[in-house]
Amino acid sequence: MSTTALTSTIQVLGAPGDRFDEILTPAALEFIGRLDAAFAGRRFALLAERRRCADRIAAGTPLDFSIVTAGVRNDPDWRVAPPAPGLSDRRVEITGPPERRMTVNALNSGAAVWMADFEDATSPTWDNIIGGQLNLLDAIERRIDFTTPEGKQYRLGEDLATIMVRPRGWHLTEKHLVIDDRPVPAPLVDFGLYFFHCARRQIDAGHGPYFYLPKLENRYEARLWNDVFVLAQDLLGIPRGTIRATVLIETITAAFEMEEILYELREHSAGLNAGRWDYLFSLIKNLGHRPDFVLPDRAKVTMTAPFMRAYTELLVRTCHKRGAHAIGGMAAHVPSRDAQVNEAALAMVRLDKEREAEDGFDGSWVAHPGLVPVCRSVFDSVLADRPHQIERTRDDVEVSAADLVAVRRTAGPPTPEGVRANIAVALRYFDAWLRGSGAVALYGLMEDAATAEIARCQIWQWIRHGLVGRDTVAELLEDEFAALGAEYPWARVDDARAIFERTAMAKDLPAFFTADAYARFLVRRSGVRS
Repeated sequence: MSTTALTSTIQVLGAPGDRFDEILTPAALEFIGRLDAAFAGRRFALLAERRRCADRIAAGTPLDFSIVTAGVRNDPDWRVAPPAPGLSDRRVEITGPPERRMTVNALNSGAAVWMADFEDATSPTWDNIIGGQLNLLDAIERRIDFTTPEGKQYRLGEDLATIMVRPRGWHLTEKHLVIDDRPVPAPLVDFGLYFFHCARRQIDAGHGPYFYLPKLENRYEARLWNDVFVLAQDLLGIPRGTIRATVLIETITAAFEMEEILYELREHSAGLNAGRWDYLFSLIKNLGHRPDFVLPDRAKVTMTAPFMRAYTELLVRTCHKRGAHAIGGMAAHVPSRDAQVNEAALAMVRLDKEREAEDGFDGSWVAHPGLVPVCRSVFDSVLADRPHQIERTRDDVEVSAADLVAVRRTAGPPTPEGVRANIAVALRYFDAWLRGSGAVALYGLMEDAATAEIARCQIWQWIRHGLVGRDTVAELLEDEFAALGAEYPWARVDDARAIFERTAMAKDLPAFFTADAYARFLVRRSGVRS
């Protein structure tokens, strides 16, 4: 790494913790500082462009494929980089926060890949962020084994999943690390600390530094990530193209730029992933002001809805056309001790994975180790000994701009049960998130921030269009508020309620609950100025 002095240095405002000094070394902080110096300004400009794009859509500009980039889409010759070591066969991927127990369980789960999630599945407390980095380092060094006070042993086996890390999105900052009183962009912190400490270790182990990139809205944000990768590799003397990254297509605007996103990242690309709840959340954020885009209960908006079919089929076609993996969506069921309930849940998971495998996806996500066998069996039946089905190019698929926003065929009013369910899930998730848990089992499903986002967003949309009265929502909120407090006396019910009221019942819809709640509640409690 260059020895040229930085004009500013990083201040660590977070409290010291056990072994935090192993992660927050002077060299690692200098590395983060160099990434920040190179890219913080571009990030700021791209976030401003996000807001301008949202304003244009709200003013009536239709979503469409860009004429400017037609040459990229029509050029038949370019392809992404070939699969990197450990990323050829991805038929089952498990996701979860880089918490110590989850790290061991996920790596031992039998999945091909573990996505260690610093974004939707992690509440971004200082302890969680730096502790997660320690857990990844310990796992790679095979020193993470431990025994709980109750005597349960956690030990890494021999056949471990390949690690991919999902940093936080461009819209978030890490207020415990500042430069000139300005917080460092959270994605540069999560990516930078892992890359600095673990890239060489992963290469030496026969894999590499691999990532999932969340919440991208356009090709320019993909280009920014590609430039981050190039500089990071140059600074540490790692060959360009060693990094691989899968982009989550979980915003409506990114769905119109799938090929362009692959193109921008082509030397570092590891394909695309279909993210259901965030995609619906993005749809409502951008088009929810229109009455023809009102969605019914979220449980009724399945992946078989016409506009969701268009999105997933276009994703598979785009990826395979360019030699990239297409990874399917999440199965979030938590196995139940009730055999009948469990059987019904596994049958639903199997149907969902069968649809994905038959559509051409090369693998799919699960949230719990107990779902790995059913997902694997489905993809085994389609792939057999092949690592993927990229050769299946899906030339039969034709998707228009109108198909991607054909919500009218799915639209409908909410039910009373759907309204209450959204309030109950959002309130309980906000409470868990405030208390440091980002992946939460609720009503038989493993939920993360994406669930809370779509839940509170739908409440806002239904109130706006007069489908649910504000007074009705307030009454239901009062009921769920009391139920949560009675069930968990230690719950942060007042703060959870405040987040709900600010993000679901205000006149204007906040872009993300996480950004506002992080500054108002998590950071405030740690004593850091927000």
